[in-house]
Amino acid sequence: MDNFIMGFAGILGITLLYAAPLIYTAMGGVVSENTGVVNIGLEGMMTIGAVVGATVGYYVGNPWIAFLCAGLGGMGIALLHGIATIHFGADHVVSGTALNLLGPGLAIFLARMFFDGAAMTKPIPLKNKMPRVLSNVFPAGSAPDIIFGQYITVYIAFVVVALVYFILYKTKLGLRIRSVGEHPHAAETLGVDVYKIKYIGVLTSGFLAGLGGASLSLAVVANFRETLISGQGFIALAAVIFGGWKPHTTLLACLLFGAAEGLVIFLGSTSLTVAPDLLNMLPYVITMFAMVVFVGEARGPSANGIPYKRNK
Repeated sequence: MDNFIMGFAGILGITLLYAAPLIYTAMGGVVSENTGVVNIGLEGMMTIGAVVGATVGYYVGNPWIAFLCAGLGGMGIALLHGIATIHFGADHVVSGTALNLLGPGLAIFLARMFFDGAAMTKPIPLKNKMPRVLSNVFPAGSAPDIIFGQYITVYIAFVVVALVYFILYKTKLGLRIRSVGEHPHAAETLGVDVYKIKYIGVLTSGFLAGLGGASLSLAVVANFRETLISGQGFIALAAVIFGGWKPHTTLLACLLFGAAEGLVIFLGSTSLTVAPDLLNMLPYVITMFAMVVFVGEARGPSANGIPYKRNK
């Protein structure tokens, strides 16, 4: 019985840890796509956030400053997406794909620039990582400690979900965001600055995706490396679709996909003989299975991905 409880606690603890980066990034996708801007460039934005966070964390030594800078780094890449899709009417998918190609290349370039030609950043000292909370409340190694003794980035991720939900459904700004995503021309006739709202959505998505990347490089691990962001951005995008472009259901999707990662790590720590390649495939297989079986013909905001031009 004790082994079952500890195993369950281990899976749940890892689920929360690995779901947090997805939650940040997916919430960014929810905001962006509710303004009508498809953002498949979340992977590239996460990558930039991860390298900026790790670099600033190493040189400055303050994880909070590094976390903020990571968000700003992701926002900078998102600005390119906004200019291309909002002002120039570029295809949203093509622009996002370009960012996913640009992000990893730029990240390695930055790592080589700041770390003497290395393709990864130097490890951040343990004291300069994001802090754990509640780790001293429960006995070390106990089930409650494994579940609740998480990095603070996990708890902030849930606060972000609540904040996004409140803004989207309880504020005037949220009403404008949703109206622009559904009927931008109608929103414009009511005095809404559609371009401004779309930029708010895109830049917010970049900032949150950057935080998602940093929650990996400042908490889960202590540095950036080329394979750190390997599909998490696409899984976050799948969570947005799986969650119906709503923050609360997208959160559940992120927890599901985080549980897949937790199951992989748990199985890898047991005596079961499972090929490592099969374990590594599991989160992506579960993601694809969930999308095919449960999503069906998902419909996002009506104007999502459609280039917008102001009425003359």
